[in-house]
Amino acid sequence: MTDKNTEMDIMEEDMELSSDFDTKTHPWRICPIGTHLVRTHDLHIPPSKKHPEGSLTTRHKHCAANPSKKDVLSFEEIQEMTKMNFSNLSAPPTPNVLSEFPRADEFDQYICGWVRYWNDIFNPKMPLDSNLVKALIATESGFDPISENIVGKTHARGLMQIIVPTHEAIGDHHGELKNYLIHVKLTDLFDPSTSICIGVRWLFRKKETASSRLHREATWIEAIEDYKSYLKDMIADKNYIPKPISHLQEYYIRLREH
Repeated sequence: MTDKNTEMDIMEEDMELSSDFDTKTHPWRICPIGTHLVRTHDLHIPPSKKHPEGSLTTRHKHCAANPSKKDVLSFEEIQEMTKMNFSNLSAPPTPNVLSEFPRADEFDQYICGWVRYWNDIFNPKMPLDSNLVKALIATESGFDPISENIVGKTHARGLMQIIVPTHEAIGDHHGELKNYLIHVKLTDLFDPSTSICIGVRWLFRKKETASSRLHREATWIEAIEDYKSYLKDMIADKNYIPKPISHLQEYYIRLREH
């Protein structure tokens, strides 16, 4: 049974919920600051005098409030932003270069979109280069979106090989990230756009941690070295250059030269 009056009440409640937040983090965002997008879903209404057995209604797509008031991207909003904004972006990473990877150019629009988005959000002195992210993906997953590997005692998933602690940290309202959180399920990490969104966001965090380790502003290459957990050893041994870093530098040079 569907109670249409109850459904209207819910929709009005959602609009009132988001009316307190009148600004967005970025023009591409669907929801205002302090809310997150929730997909359309069935909702069970508790028993009442009118419906002793309860009822079932549809709660339509809406922006729901975040208790912490922090900026949060949901899986649903990532998908909407990708669909609405990424198809015609200019200056994507260089195609037709990394021919050893059959799917190398398949995710260029996602790389371009999320690099631009997070550059806009953080406005770094030296913007992140989409070609560097493409080179990073080559060394992480070889452009296999369903790649899953064991790294130490945890699992790494998706194009950018997001590990479980990173997945937890990226959505923790009381964790190391002060703002700009991302709430997705572990299985969502196999979605290409979601993986790149999280990986690029985490790379901005790794630039902060690398700068702290180095006691100066880190380069993006050094941020990647921290992303890959090599930086500490590389600081200790100046002659230590892990093979994945050498490969990344090679891919990046090739992408930039074309």
